[in-house]
Amino acid sequence: MRGAAAPCGGRGACYSFRVSFRIDMAAIPVEVPSGPYSVECERGSLRRAGELVRGLGPLSGMVVLSSPRVWKLWGTALRKRLAPAAVHLFPDGEAAKTLATLDKIYRGLAGARVDRRSVIVAVGGGVVGDVAGFAAATYLRGVRLVHVPTTLVAQVDSAIGGKTGVNLPAGKNLVGAFYQPALVIVDPEVLRTLPPRQFRSGIYEVIKYAILGDQLLFEFLENRMDRFVRQDRAALDWVLPRCIAAKARIVSMDERESGPREALNLGHTFGHALEALTGYRHFLHGEAVGWGLVAAARLAMAIGWLDGAEAGRVEALVRRVGPLPAVPRNRPARWIAAMRSDKKAREGRLRFILPRRVGEVRAAENVPEEALDKVLRGLGR
Repeated sequence: MRGAAAPCGGRGACYSFRVSFRIDMAAIPVEVPSGPYSVECERGSLRRAGELVRGLGPLSGMVVLSSPRVWKLWGTALRKRLAPAAVHLFPDGEAAKTLATLDKIYRGLAGARVDRRSVIVAVGGGVVGDVAGFAAATYLRGVRLVHVPTTLVAQVDSAIGGKTGVNLPAGKNLVGAFYQPALVIVDPEVLRTLPPRQFRSGIYEVIKYAILGDQLLFEFLENRMDRFVRQDRAALDWVLPRCIAAKARIVSMDERESGPREALNLGHTFGHALEALTGYRHFLHGEAVGWGLVAAARLAMAIGWLDGAEAGRVEALVRRVGPLPAVPRNRPARWIAAMRSDKKAREGRLRFILPRRVGEVRAAENVPEEALDKVLRGLGR
């Protein structure tokens, strides 16, 4: 895997990820300063989960953190292969990403006598991974963590890169830590149990990678979106490692989001605000990001950064995934207040990642109020 992120000139940080991928093995490396690890991306890798986890070295015990519905689907197979000392289940909706949920997990880890030679295995989607990751980062000041992501969002994005955290009423992921896993096990076969809406939700994160710097992926989705939505095996097996390799490359360049990694926030400033305004109950995370991508393209066009044809391509691709839940009416002032609570804001100033073209994005501050107001009023119409 080769690539580069280069400043594009002009005002504000600009990132153009000119990347070509050459993935020869199932193990995709993530080379971060705090400790390298690999993402095992291969059909059937779940059947080797026990072997892969035990390959990390001596361990005194293993605890699985998952959700009731995920464990109902995959618990029998994983219990046999992992033989965990304990399994702790908690709800996997955004509403469960709370300090109260963490408190129950800590009590469960204490009851299972987890020590620093233990391994916590997170089995589930993005919520399970975020909460389990923060528990692993903070219990005993750090216990080894393995991710077994079971949703498309988690497989291509949230399980890779070490972002963990929980929500506060004031905003999403405001309490968290950077804590890299020791291993990520991605098996495309587990995606067949996802409801169609859950799978479609993950596609918006895939589109994000295409806009960031993979024009070939963007064109692939333009031409083959119907096949991808149906989980065509060949389409899925081509897209998954491509997105994982992109995330691995960006995280390896910037582990703690001090530079190029902020490009991954494309669509998320709007998306996180939309989730917060609706109490984390109306949108799946990827759906909110889908609306965020539309908003980012419209705002980039409104300030003259993106021409109408490119903005139209972005919005058309988002809409080809399928219908998105409607955006409730909110005054722009409420939107802006929610966005200012997001952790990406700097000293209360809004900061957006906006496309300049398919394949290039730029960080923007001091966006004209009238342009932002127009986009917010028109979103969803």
